[in-house]
Amino acid sequence: MSALPVVLAGARGHGRWHVANIRRLERAGLVRLAGICELTPLTEQEAGGELPEQSADFGALLDSTGARAAVVCTPIPTHTDLALTAARRGVHLLLEKPPAPSYAEFRRMADGVAATGVACQVGFQSLGSHAVPAIRELVAEGAIGEIAGVGGAGAWVRDEAYFRRAPWAGRRRLDGADVVDGALTNPLAHAVATALALGGTIRAEDVTGIETELSHANDIEADDTSCVRIATARGHRVTVAATLCAQRAAEPYVLLHGGSGRITFWYKQDRILLQRGGHGPEEYQYGRTDLLENLVDHLTTGAALLVPPEETGAFMRVVEAIRTAPDPDPLPAAAWHRVPGESRRVVPGVDGLVAAAADTLSLYSELGAPWAPRTEHALNEVGAR
Repeated sequence: MSALPVVLAGARGHGRWHVANIRRLERAGLVRLAGICELTPLTEQEAGGELPEQSADFGALLDSTGARAAVVCTPIPTHTDLALTAARRGVHLLLEKPPAPSYAEFRRMADGVAATGVACQVGFQSLGSHAVPAIRELVAEGAIGEIAGVGGAGAWVRDEAYFRRAPWAGRRRLDGADVVDGALTNPLAHAVATALALGGTIRAEDVTGIETELSHANDIEADDTSCVRIATARGHRVTVAATLCAQRAAEPYVLLHGGSGRITFWYKQDRILLQRGGHGPEEYQYGRTDLLENLVDHLTTGAALLVPPEETGAFMRVVEAIRTAPDPDPLPAAAWHRVPGESRRVVPGVDGLVAAAADTLSLYSELGAPWAPRTEHALNEVGAR
């Protein structure tokens, strides 16, 4: 099998991870870095080896390199147009999360890509964890009884410079275009997508209602301390709480509540803890399938894609509810403080609130947070397809 020629769009910021990953797969003989699309060309050091062809014109680069696959890791508002540019040329895709800034843009992307027949993988790396099918098997076997609800918790720290890393950072809109760069939709989007997927809520029609509480301690438009509760067609609730203003950075996790036990999944570590009646705690560690490697496998052997666009429809309904909610409330000055010497803002007590939300499936306001904004109830009138 000859190495698959790949073009990377967006090679700085998070794109550096993709450069390293493509080089790893290149050494394994699976792919070849055929081109890099960046406004400012990369140096050989940044490219991690010999420089491939570079251009700021994505379409022209796909044509000149003969790329068969493309990785799109560019600002959120550009995802749909770049995905369609590739798809119309018959170029298969790994599209970074979130796949689009609105449900309408997601549908335009997903429908347009499907019409061309190319393969598209959405970059929720956590869903490549081998813990995901293992958890589904445990649930199917009745290890924790009937699923009563799913919680998600993400307590991270980000300094103020994080929100100045790019013109679109921390924005809800930029130059009239939706961005929706909030805690739940971008940095901790994996917590939302993974919680939905483990509860069997993956398609748009699987979501029946959404409540949001969005706020920010930093001087931004979007949310940095927020929670969402999703009603599902399966009858259980999914509550995910997130903050970028924690006192201490913690491993994000998803918590499945069953009638006779619970499963905690630390999705960045591919680690689970099974707790159930009549047994001691059981901990398991798993491997992970890289999503670009899975895309290559799909194209060469017909292996199933791990994260096709339609299976991110439920996540996009959450993005849409956050996009259409009133702008996040700025937290009062008394609710946060700066950490001396670290140039970051902390909301005292939020670490415990994030954990409590996942544990009880409650919103911040129901947990008594004095700064919690009013809850917005969204009935998801966006047409599911």
